[in-house]
Amino acid sequence: MSKKRSQPLITPEILRGAVIGSFTKLNPRYMMKNPVMFVVEVGFFISLLLSFFPGLFGDVGNNLRMYNIVVAVILLITVLFANFAESVAEGRGKAQAESLKKTQKDTKARLLKADGTETVVSSSELKKGDVVMVSAGEIIPNDGEVIEGIASVDESAITGESAPVVREAGGDFSSVTGGTTVVSDWLKVRITSDPGDSFLDRMIALVEGASRKKTPNEIALNTLLVSLTVIFLIVIVTLYPIALYSGVQLQTSTLIALMVCLIPTTIGGLLSAIGIAGMDRVTRFNVIAMSGKAVEACGDVDTMILDKTGTITYGNRLAADFFPVGGACREELVRCAALTSLHDGTPEGKSTLALARLQGEDCGEPQGARFIAFTAQTRMSGVDLPGGRSVRKGASDAIEKYVCEMGGKVPEDLARRVAEVSALGGTPLAVCEDSRILGVIYLKDTVKAGMAERFKRLRAIGIKTIMCTGDNPLTAATIAKEAGVDGFIAECKPEDKIALIKKEQAEGKIVAMTGDGTNDAPALAQANVGLAMNSGTAAAKEAANMVDLDSDPTKILEVVEIGKQLLITRGSLTTFSIANDIAKYFAIIPAMFMMAIPQLGVLNIMDLATPHSAILSALIFNAIIIPCLIPLALRGVKYRPMSSGRMLARNMMLYGLGGVIAPFAGIKLIDMLIHPLLALWGF
Repeated sequence: MSKKRSQPLITPEILRGAVIGSFTKLNPRYMMKNPVMFVVEVGFFISLLLSFFPGLFGDVGNNLRMYNIVVAVILLITVLFANFAESVAEGRGKAQAESLKKTQKDTKARLLKADGTETVVSSSELKKGDVVMVSAGEIIPNDGEVIEGIASVDESAITGESAPVVREAGGDFSSVTGGTTVVSDWLKVRITSDPGDSFLDRMIALVEGASRKKTPNEIALNTLLVSLTVIFLIVIVTLYPIALYSGVQLQTSTLIALMVCLIPTTIGGLLSAIGIAGMDRVTRFNVIAMSGKAVEACGDVDTMILDKTGTITYGNRLAADFFPVGGACREELVRCAALTSLHDGTPEGKSTLALARLQGEDCGEPQGARFIAFTAQTRMSGVDLPGGRSVRKGASDAIEKYVCEMGGKVPEDLARRVAEVSALGGTPLAVCEDSRILGVIYLKDTVKAGMAERFKRLRAIGIKTIMCTGDNPLTAATIAKEAGVDGFIAECKPEDKIALIKKEQAEGKIVAMTGDGTNDAPALAQANVGLAMNSGTAAAKEAANMVDLDSDPTKILEVVEIGKQLLITRGSLTTFSIANDIAKYFAIIPAMFMMAIPQLGVLNIMDLATPHSAILSALIFNAIIIPCLIPLALRGVKYRPMSSGRMLARNMMLYGLGGVIAPFAGIKLIDMLIHPLLALWGF
C-alpha cells in the first residue's frame, strides 16, 4: 500500500493565499453561509460604528471610544482567524489540485472511425463512446475502457506510484485514466467520459473544494450551533432590561462581547475547516471520495464486507498440484486442466497451464474449439471440443451440478480430496470431461501478513467483518479462521453480496465493501460505502462513492479509520468549544454586575483585575484559541481503536474537562498582561 502523500501543514504559498482569503471572505454575502461567524461580524460592525459615535445607543462612561475600538479590533481578529482556518484548509486542497492540473494536457488523440481509418483530433473533442488508439509513449487522452490489446501504463501522475501497471482488455484491469502514459505496446480504448467530466476533472474539483457540499452531520451540527446562537442572542437582549432594573448601565460593546464569548465561536470558526481537512486526509491517502457524505459514512460503518481473493489473501492463487479422483489417471487430468486453461488469462489459469507443461503436457489449441469464459454466475470455465466433447474447470459444487445435469455420477473420493485441499487453506478446482469428474486442482492461497491484527482492531471498535468468497465452505472456514474475520459466506455469487448488504442495512447498520469488477457494481452501489479499485472496470468506479488510486482492497480498513477520525475531531472540538463557555461565565458575568451587586464577587474566582480587563481578557482568549486549534482541526484528533464508551470517556476528559480548565488559565494570564496597559488608558 502506498504511503500517505506528505505535505507540510502550511507552506509559504498556502500562508499567502490564506491571509488574502481571510480578508476576501469578510464579504457579508459569504459570511452568511456561516451564521455563527456572521453574528460576530455584525458585532464588529456595530462596535466599529460605536467607535465613531460612542453615545449612539445611549451608552455612558469613561473612554468609551477607546473601549469600543478595542472591542471592534478583537472581533475583527476573531473573524479573520476563522476565515484563516478555512482558507488554510482550502489552500492545502488547491495546492494538491494544482499539481494534478499539470497532468491535464490538451493532447492529440488518434480517433478510430467506423471504417477503420484514423484521424488525429484534440483530446477535448473526444466524446463518450469514441474509440482511440494509444501506442507506447503516448498519453491516454481521456478515461476509458481497454477493448483490445495489453500494455504497461505509467499512472504515477495520478497515484504517485512509479511502477507501471498492466492494463488489458477484458477482466477487472481494463479501466484506464486520462492523463496517464502508455509505456509499452498499444491499447485500443473506448472513451467512457465526456470532456470536463473525466476522473481527473472530478478529482481536481473535489480537492479544490469547488464541489464540496456540507454533509448531513455537518448540517445537523451547524443547525445546533445556530440554535445556540439564537438562544444566547435572546438571553443578551433580555439581559439589558434586567440590568437596568438592577441599576446597572450595560454598554452596548459589553453586551456584544458577552454574546460573542457565549456563542460557540470556536467550533463555528473551525467547522468548515474540519470538513475540508477530512476530505483532504482521504485524498492524501490516494483515495478519492465522491462526496463528504461518503467520508462521514466511513466513520459510522458497522459492517465491512470484503472479498477473500486479493483482499484478505494475496489473490494470485497458483496451481500447486493435481489430484485425480474416481480412478482417473493423472495424465488425463493434467491434459484436461491444461485445455481449459488455454484461454484463461487469470493467474489461476496461467499457473495451471504452466504447471501442466512443467509436468510434460504440451497440448496445443484444438482446431474448431469453442472456449467458455468464467463467469461469477456459473463459477466455471472450459472448452467445447469438435465432436461434441466438453471439458470444464471450476468450483467443486458447480462442477458436481454440471456433471449431474449431464447424467454423470460424482466420485466418492471427490469430497475427501476437496476437504484435504480446503483444510490446507487452498482452493480446490474440480475438472470434468463430459459427465465424468477427473480430479481436483490444488490452488495455494495465502492470507496477507498482519490481516488478523487489523481485523482485531476493527473488532475493538465494534465493526463486524464478513468475508465473501466463491470457495467451498471448508476452504472459506479455514481462511476465515486464519484471517480472524467475524463471519464468511462461501460459494458466494454477486446477488448473494447484495442480499447480505440489504440484510445488514435492514437491521439499521452502515455497510462498507470493496470491489473492482462489473459484477461488483450492484453491490458497491447498494453499500453505504463502496470503495472501487482504480484498476477496476468503469462500471465499478461509477457505482462506488470512493475510488482507491492504488487499487489496494485492504485500504478500506484505513479509510474507515479516517472517517472515524473526522467524526471524532468534529465532536472533540465541539465539546471543547462549548466547555469554554463555562470559564467565560465566571469572567464576564461577575464583571458586569459586581459593582451593583457586590455579592457576585464570589463568582470572580479568577480574581480578575477590573470589569473592563475581565471582559477584554475573555474576548481575546475567545479570538486566539481559534488559530491555536487550526493544526488540530487540519491533522485531526488522533484515532485509537477502542470501544465507543471508552472513546467518549477519554474525549470528555481531554476535551471536556480540558475545555473548562484551559480558559481559566488563559483568561487569567491575559488579564495579568493587559491590566497594566488598560490602567494607562484609564480603564
